[in-house]
Amino acid sequence: MLAPAPRPPGSVAVRCSRALLAPRARLSMLAALLLTAAALVVLYEPQRLLASGWPPQTSGAGAVLLFGLAYGVCTAAFVPRPVLNLAAGALFGSAAGLTAALAGTVLGAGIAFTLGRYLGQDALRPLVRGRWLTAADGQLSRHGFRSMLAIRLFPGVPFAAANYCAAVSRMGYVPFLLATAIGSVPNTAAYVVAGAQADSPGSPAFLFSAGFIVLSGLAAAVVAWRKRHGLRAPAPAPSFSTADAPEPEPVGSTR
Repeated sequence: MLAPAPRPPGSVAVRCSRALLAPRARLSMLAALLLTAAALVVLYEPQRLLASGWPPQTSGAGAVLLFGLAYGVCTAAFVPRPVLNLAAGALFGSAAGLTAALAGTVLGAGIAFTLGRYLGQDALRPLVRGRWLTAADGQLSRHGFRSMLAIRLFPGVPFAAANYCAAVSRMGYVPFLLATAIGSVPNTAAYVVAGAQADSPGSPAFLFSAGFIVLSGLAAAVVAWRKRHGLRAPAPAPSFSTADAPEPEPVGSTR
């Protein structure tokens, strides 16, 4: 008998790389990464470090930049943005705090979008079925900028969920990041101002920001209820007029 031909030295490495790059393998990597990030948030609570344990020796533009970087990583790891926005206002004031919070918002959205796009899109797109998922995917894919802008303006959808849903759709990077940067300004500014004015809760700035937060939340609830009601409504039955009806065939026709 002839001995089997030796395998090429690179065949094992090629097969391993293909297995690791398979859609399901990448999705498993994404799930493990997100679970690890969520566990670290629960164990170490980094929002407390940003809110109360910020190093006192860091100040100025370097501190704002460092906070923005930490903000972005924390939002990608599911730390709630309202807590970070309040911390930004309490630490840096309204103007610098808003700058750090917006920069961190865009950074965190970009991190989540990149992870979802390269690790989860290929495996999750075939699972986009059902009325709700199909409608959401079509809206994000065809009208990415205005859909994401509406999601950011009305804070009814969790930040992380919106990022990963957009990544699974066919939305591009530029519309996603631009809509995130513009649409996040009002709500982020309200929380940052509230954090900056937390020492004087009776001030007009604090009352205005708190009122804006409440009203935007109510508006988001109303919009979500209307969208849900619209999706549940049955599709109207097709109506046929007498002009559309086929003409009766004459008696004795051979057709």
